[in-house]
Amino acid sequence: MTILFLKSELHQKMWGGQNLADYGFNLESDHVGEAWVVAAHQNGDSHVMNGKLSGMPLAEVWQQHPELFGGHGENEAFPLLVKILDAQKNLSIQVHPNDDQARKVGENFGKTESWYILSAEPGAKLYYGHRAKNKTALRQAVNDKDWDNILRTIPVKTGDFFYVPSGTFHALGAGIVAMEIQQSSDTTYRFYDFDRVDPTTHQLRALQVDEALSVTKAPHIDPILGQRIMMQDNTIITRLLMAPYFSIDKLSVRGRTVLNQHHNYELFTVISGKGTLTIGHEHYDLQKGMSFILAKDVNSYVVDGDMTLIKSFVTPKIYRNNDLAFLKN
Repeated sequence: MTILFLKSELHQKMWGGQNLADYGFNLESDHVGEAWVVAAHQNGDSHVMNGKLSGMPLAEVWQQHPELFGGHGENEAFPLLVKILDAQKNLSIQVHPNDDQARKVGENFGKTESWYILSAEPGAKLYYGHRAKNKTALRQAVNDKDWDNILRTIPVKTGDFFYVPSGTFHALGAGIVAMEIQQSSDTTYRFYDFDRVDPTTHQLRALQVDEALSVTKAPHIDPILGQRIMMQDNTIITRLLMAPYFSIDKLSVRGRTVLNQHHNYELFTVISGKGTLTIGHEHYDLQKGMSFILAKDVNSYVVDGDMTLIKSFVTPKIYRNNDLAFLKN
């Protein structure tokens, strides 16, 4: 039975800080913005840390051992990307394309994403959606740089969750550490960057206003998530999201719990506490910041301790056309 513990790849960002050290990462600068904790993308690849596949990039494991993931097409790319972000400063106001729009620029996938707020300083906020009634009004507001009237801001606290479909105007604000689960894409179009100068080029960072306008939905409609909670042994399982590309559960473990795996593979990150994972006769110690994949051949597993994990998986096709309101956005 296969478990893949993963070594993250860290990305420096001008808006990053040092908060990712709280998750066990060794930071080499004071502006690390992203840890790609489960990644198999050309711009970042996690590496296996255990077993016979130790040292292999996840993208290579995906291609050479499709049986671990329930099988897939020869040229099919790993579909998900999980990050932890430290927004020491505001991120740029941005938007991402959908699948069809992304393929036109060479990406395998569009970028629908989500945020689970791991921590938030007092007064922290994020930018989500806009107030324009149509594309014409949105373009006019962007051209006029009427940001105070066009931007929607939402105060946030630890434990909040947001679903960000492609085409959504958005940005994390300063003072937020968040887990981002998304399609495996790195295509971003910036509307506005608070007139910041890139310290490496000493120039204003590039914007892609026309591209951003072309993919932004107007008017903005907030998705309805339809979250639910269930109890399994000593674990509270909160279904944060079931959406077309991925689904997300929060597992609040407060003692020994037997769980079954119902999908081809599942991605996990420990976001707080510590405990153990048992698969068959093998026992693994878990602590905050660790990420791993349970492969197809893992039918059941046991978690124990006092910890919280975020689990994500590719939504089964049978559910992708479910007539839930949030799936329509």
